[in-house]
Amino acid sequence: MTTNLQSVRTSIENAQGLPNAHYIDPEVFAEERNAVLFATWSGLAVAADVPEAGDAKPVEFLGIPLLLIRGKDDIVRVFQNTCRHRGMILVEEPKKIEGAIRCPYHSWCYNHKGALVSTPHVGGPGTNVHDAIDKSTLGLTEIRSHIWRDVVFINVSGDAEPFEVVHADLLKRWAEFEQSLYHGGADSRFELAVKTNWKLAVENFCESYHLPWVHPGLNSYSRLEDHYNIAEYNQYSGQGTLVYRQLKGDTGEVFPDFAGLSDKWNEGAEYITVYPNVLLGAQRDHAFAIILEPQSTEATVEHIHLYYAQAETSDAMRAKNTAQWKEVFYEDVFVVQGMQKGRHAPKFDGGRFSPAMDGPTHCFHDWVAGRLLAHRAKVQAAE
Repeated sequence: MTTNLQSVRTSIENAQGLPNAHYIDPEVFAEERNAVLFATWSGLAVAADVPEAGDAKPVEFLGIPLLLIRGKDDIVRVFQNTCRHRGMILVEEPKKIEGAIRCPYHSWCYNHKGALVSTPHVGGPGTNVHDAIDKSTLGLTEIRSHIWRDVVFINVSGDAEPFEVVHADLLKRWAEFEQSLYHGGADSRFELAVKTNWKLAVENFCESYHLPWVHPGLNSYSRLEDHYNIAEYNQYSGQGTLVYRQLKGDTGEVFPDFAGLSDKWNEGAEYITVYPNVLLGAQRDHAFAIILEPQSTEATVEHIHLYYAQAETSDAMRAKNTAQWKEVFYEDVFVVQGMQKGRHAPKFDGGRFSPAMDGPTHCFHDWVAGRLLAHRAKVQAAE
């Protein structure tokens, strides 16, 4: 199916949203997988998933079996989780790999950098070499990756511009936060399995328009009128607030601040989607990252991680903070699931945008449409 995207790529005053097929049609989902999620820098996991050298975690990304591993050199890499011999899955569950990554099928072994180091009996019983098997060319297939704010971004196609080039504007905007982030640990991560298309989770996160009705508790102190749109760039969009209220413990304690922040962050915070699928929050005393895992047209898993300015923080405070954010994010579930159901109405035309309130969402739709049109042009030229 080829959808008409011209009504998306126009001014917000006249634009319509992405057509229904972009939320419910498997063919369009497959097109977006290649044009949007594989061709750009998509979020896969967080480096905190593999905190120590030798830690390895299998991760699936849109059907691709991948392996996240922290090498002995402390560098986090992403490989296809597939032996170069017969395509066997190498690692089935998170584990510590002390020696080599060993294939359970024929015992071919790879080091932490992905190099093939051992091929038992490849030349016959007792002969571990063969002239036709050049180990130097048969290392694990590495997927291009980049880590920013602990998020492991991957470029499956391998041909996107460098992450620092693509996201230069955002790196400059949040330059003050270029400092260590400490994952809060087991009590600072949780998942939400949501029956919705991944894009609707992005759209909802981008804007503050829904605050009074969906987040009345949050809106009671950080009101709709205290928020502003971030919609002037083409690789990210979101919202900010001029009224951020720090969490306080039972005796008035707060989390330590990040060092050297400007006055803007004393009472301000920003919440930005890094296109296509990473949702980030920046505040004076903690941060969060949400990686959206698209599983199908109508299923998404939100992987939520909370970070702090110092490694040692109060267990009680972390638990309270996690509970608070879990409540906020859960309040959005009925909205994104409701919009997903609404996309099955055959005469819904993609909807209209409020020029004053929906700028961040319109930016995202325009970006997705642009990626798809460029992809279609490339495919057509190759035919």
